Amino acid sequence: MTTPLDATLRGFPTGGSADEATGGTHFPADGALQLPMITLDGPGFDANTRLMMDHVAQFGAKLAPHAKTPMSPLLAQRLLDAGAWGTTVADIRQAAVLLDAGVTRLILANGIGGAAAARRLAALLKGYPGAEFHIFIDSVETYEALCVAWDETLPPLGLLVEIGTDRGGIRRDEDALALARRILAEGRLGLSGLAAYEGASAVADPVESQRRIDALLTRSKALFAQIREAAGTDAPLMLSVGGSAWFDRVLALLGDLVQAPNTDLVLRSGALYFHDHGVYERGLADMQKRGGHPEGAFIPTLRLWAEVLSTPEEGLAICGMGLRDVAIDQDLPIALRLWRDGAPVADIGVTVTKLNDQHAFLHHAGLRPGDVIEFGISHPCTCIDRHSVLWELDAAGRVIAAIKTRFG
Repeated sequence: MTTPLDATLRGFPTGGSADEATGGTHFPADGALQLPMITLDGPGFDANTRLMMDHVAQFGAKLAPHAKTPMSPLLAQRLLDAGAWGTTVADIRQAAVLLDAGVTRLILANGIGGAAAARRLAALLKGYPGAEFHIFIDSVETYEALCVAWDETLPPLGLLVEIGTDRGGIRRDEDALALARRILAEGRLGLSGLAAYEGASAVADPVESQRRIDALLTRSKALFAQIREAAGTDAPLMLSVGGSAWFDRVLALLGDLVQAPNTDLVLRSGALYFHDHGVYERGLADMQKRGGHPEGAFIPTLRLWAEVLSTPEEGLAICGMGLRDVAIDQDLPIALRLWRDGAPVADIGVTVTKLNDQHAFLHHAGLRPGDVIEFGISHPCTCIDRHSVLWELDAAGRVIAAIKTRFG
């Protein structure tokens, strides 16, 4: 089942057609489109993609952008076409979406559980014999369940032994090495290498965050060397980490690994291609202070557009956007620009103070019912999932495409 492009969707022109919706005749504040709506700056997304691809390539590393952020097969393919090595997913259902769309190289960057999940994964991959599939494991139980579920009718399965400190992942290096050696010795499934996610180690203090993340990356490098010794120099192995807003530390501490034969360093971040006006903006500002930022600037590409519904008292406006439209796990949305009668108005002077399900409370001076506010967001991963469609804008701010999402 596919999502129809019609008036049931936020952002669709009321009384219009699908061709009109994406024909470059409308922009979000012109009064014709159903608000609230979410938009993607297409040229900005492509510029961010080039910046990240070029920067990582300088270190010889590879990218498998996390599809959980937009859950859009179209955007996953767009990143692959731009040079991504593969695509990352968070669960079996997400893998099904990407495999069905024709993506063939995937990392499932998560534990899946036990025997029932192993059988579900086997049932899925039975239909994709050409898939190259890598999966995190952090327990003997999951390994044994996968061994039982797998047979010669299925595509080869590559295991990434996951270590960690603050979420999933094996805690003791000797246990991780023992599991890797067992996989190699038994030969029932393939060993793809080692995996970690550094973002879970971050805390409020950036100095302490760097200390923790550097410690995990250093630990990963040392353990990877032991796994390489056990596997031999001819075996292809990867070390895969998140990247996130810490890709500078990943490349600084792990970048030299790729000088060894048959060794890949694969980063999985999916949010940087979208960037934001909140958590990633702060993260990249910290990266700039560390001196690790690439040459060039990432562009925040996501906007929420909503109308002022009411100004019931002095200094208070109620806007038609709420928790069903935007995430607040990191920050409230940020009012960027005021539009009135289809034209921008300077000196916006608007602050979002709280959200209900369908309403945003704004502190303001001079808003009127019918004004349109252009908002920036914080944390793309928990904002896009509220929408069935991302409306792509061209350089002139006109709607030119409807990018469907598949969050299930």
